[in-house]
Amino acid sequence: MSLKEQLEQTQIKLESSFSQDKLKVMHHETAQLELSNFVDKALQVGQVMPNFTLTNHLGNDVELYKLLENSPVVVTFYRGSWCPYCNLALQALNNELGRIEEKAKLIAISPQTPDNSLSTQERLDLKFEVLSDTENQIAKELGLVFKFSPELEDVYKNGFGLDFSSIYGSDVYELPIPATYVIGMDKEVKYAFLDVDYRKRAEPSEIVDVLKNL
Repeated sequence: MSLKEQLEQTQIKLESSFSQDKLKVMHHETAQLELSNFVDKALQVGQVMPNFTLTNHLGNDVELYKLLENSPVVVTFYRGSWCPYCNLALQALNNELGRIEEKAKLIAISPQTPDNSLSTQERLDLKFEVLSDTENQIAKELGLVFKFSPELEDVYKNGFGLDFSSIYGSDVYELPIPATYVIGMDKEVKYAFLDVDYRKRAEPSEIVDVLKNL
């Protein structure tokens, strides 16, 4: 089963359990981001990925440009371990890791604290680096971060009981959109999956095809 099919099944199951009030707010927020052409302002194919150094789930620093000295790099952004769509996407990438790492290094990035990133890595048995982008500093630089409306913040905080302070070390309710990049050794973006809809993710087989054609 493709990742897209898994995500669609999860969407049906989850949304059938949500109240209409919650769904209305969440869908409205996504629609507003689409109307604002949000993804057009993000880092695009053909542009240079800026360097960054982030802490991995073990507390060690990982520098992008150092990784690029040896191979292309696949960079995927996710919201957090509480997000079932993120977990499906990470597991799908983990399942394709052998084919991905024939050509590139894979790293996943979220604004979670290192401790929460470690929990994600261990719980999903991920075999690739999971990095912490504290306060979304890198994601903001790439144009990937949106701030919640008061209504959406209320849904996540009071409706779903998500305490961003404990997850991210900050009580600012903002997150990166789903984004996956393939970065060439020349530091140029060769592939970009960007979508304001949190229920959609890059298909691992598509990433593998991109890497084969580099």
